[in-house]
Amino acid sequence: MIRVLFVCLGNICRSPMAEAVFRRLVEEKGLAEQIAIDSAGIGGWHAGEPPHAGTRKVLSEKGIPHDTLRARQITPADFTEFDYIVCMDEENLSALKRMAPPGKAVYRLMDFAPHLPESDVEDPYYTGRFDYVYQLVEAGCRGLLDHIQANESPSE
Repeated sequence: MIRVLFVCLGNICRSPMAEAVFRRLVEEKGLAEQIAIDSAGIGGWHAGEPPHAGTRKVLSEKGIPHDTLRARQITPADFTEFDYIVCMDEENLSALKRMAPPGKAVYRLMDFAPHLPESDVEDPYYTGRFDYVYQLVEAGCRGLLDHIQANESPSE
């Protein structure tokens, strides 16, 4: 089982969106039994809350389930339990690197979408651009799944 954790600041906008999008892509490829997916936030301000209304709206418009998603804060155990810890921006990356044990790789989602000019997924909590963020998240998630399939040997 390959375990993927998406991380953003509060776990109510970007990382739950990525969790839901990636889960849909994994299910479409028939890999749900081989890849486990979760999300968390750097901070615990929203722990227990559902995703932001803007995230829920975009996911609903795309027909992507999100009813079971609830925010949680990242824990030290996550660094050993997850194979891929994938964050949304440079700020998240810096925070995760400070928390991670030595040698633990942490990725930015946009590392998996090198064809796009963005290196960060902007925070729609502040910008309101949930549709744009969805486009970035979907591109990054597709690239991540391609990477996992090419390097970790899960197959359809």
